[in-house]
Amino acid sequence: QDPLPWATCPLNTNRTGYEEECEKTSSTQYFWYRQTLNISPSLEASGSVQWEQALCLTLAWLVVYLCILRGTESTGKVVYVTASLPYCVLIIYLIRGLTLHGAVNGLVYMFTPKLEQLSNPKTWISAATQIFFSLGLGFGSLIAFASYNEPSNNCERHAIIVSLINSTTSIFASIVTFSIYGFKATFNYESCVNKVILLLLNAFDLEEGSLTADNLNEMKDYLMATHPQEYARLLPQLKNCSLEAELDTAVQGTGLAFIVYSEAIKNMEVPQLYSVLYFVMLLMLGIGSMLGNTAAILTPLTDSRVIAARFPKEVISGVVCFINCVIGLIFTMEAGNYWFDIFNDYAATLSLLLIVLVETIAVCYIYGIRRFEKDLHTMIGHKPNWYWKIMWAFVSPLLIISLFIFYLTDYILTGTLQYQAWDATQGQLVTKDYPGYALAVIGLLVAASTMCIPLGALVTFIRKRLKRESVSTV
Repeated sequence: QDPLPWATCPLNTNRTGYEEECEKTSSTQYFWYRQTLNISPSLEASGSVQWEQALCLTLAWLVVYLCILRGTESTGKVVYVTASLPYCVLIIYLIRGLTLHGAVNGLVYMFTPKLEQLSNPKTWISAATQIFFSLGLGFGSLIAFASYNEPSNNCERHAIIVSLINSTTSIFASIVTFSIYGFKATFNYESCVNKVILLLLNAFDLEEGSLTADNLNEMKDYLMATHPQEYARLLPQLKNCSLEAELDTAVQGTGLAFIVYSEAIKNMEVPQLYSVLYFVMLLMLGIGSMLGNTAAILTPLTDSRVIAARFPKEVISGVVCFINCVIGLIFTMEAGNYWFDIFNDYAATLSLLLIVLVETIAVCYIYGIRRFEKDLHTMIGHKPNWYWKIMWAFVSPLLIISLFIFYLTDYILTGTLQYQAWDATQGQLVTKDYPGYALAVIGLLVAASTMCIPLGALVTFIRKRLKRESVSTV
């Protein structure tokens, strides 16, 4: 629609001005937190289920169910669309982003290394988690899809290709993001400067054109020296405009996807076109992720003789999608975004590190790297070179253990876990401590995804013990 629904603040009930909450923040943030999420002030105020979000969630799982109904072959065909369409949109955004005013500022900011960030363990934890998420390591989706490969499949070549495509896509998407981010930061900075100039021109009755962005600081010093009292009264209204500060306010997750991009889109020409392209791309990426993760759950269930013999694939797929949809309803409540952050931050961060570490140790030291080497020789026709063996046996486990220690140390030093809550009275996010029951849920999430390892080992041990006893009695 024209204008975009998040382009301006809505009028208040008396139609005498804008909504008070929106005036304290930006129109984009107001649209996201109040009109889209209708977010509650804290995790304790859970609120009711938002029917629009619940309907969209149900439709999303219905689409996923229809895609996986006929098995992996139909899923693969859908993934061609969900994987290729985002690239087309990113190319369009790259061309548009690089031509935007201020795009260079964002790219310079992106490629300028910040030593204080590189020395921060949290940076490396975030980087490792991002790699796990983007490659699907530890989730089971890679193993699930790989189980359908032919025995002669060249997995070494595919591993290299997938890794290169993943890293190249990350850099490519970052260039697109930071070019648009630079445009947004430059736009905000120049808007701030223009407001300050207009304020000074009106307050001191200066000539039009006498104040510019280049001489603003000198003129401020001059006015402060010549009109100290008037300048002091005006000082609370004068914002300290800084391009660096605008660029430093980087966000991630939902903030980047739904606020920063939306903020930039509304200031582009033909914003309706770019908003439709962008949100269709997000939808495709979301469905692609849902398909991959659902396949990781369905494959072992459908391969199980006990379950597959009693229930057809359509029923198993339907039950899995239904359970996921019901659990997802938690995220559609007024406090749903806070629960989403809990699942996003804690369900698959520490557990991913542990799962991938155990997988590496199991293959290299329990199954044995020589046996694994023979298996690969049978598949690809030659033995893997020394580089792979060093990475598998030494480098990867050491890196993961280091990250694991960093994560635990950071958790211990942080103390009480906190989250960002939306304060409608201030029109901004405020930091709050998680309540006791939320900490219990966090503990259960971490335990639920990692307990399968010791439980699986225990079940295997009991089975082998019982088999030995049965053999010895015979």
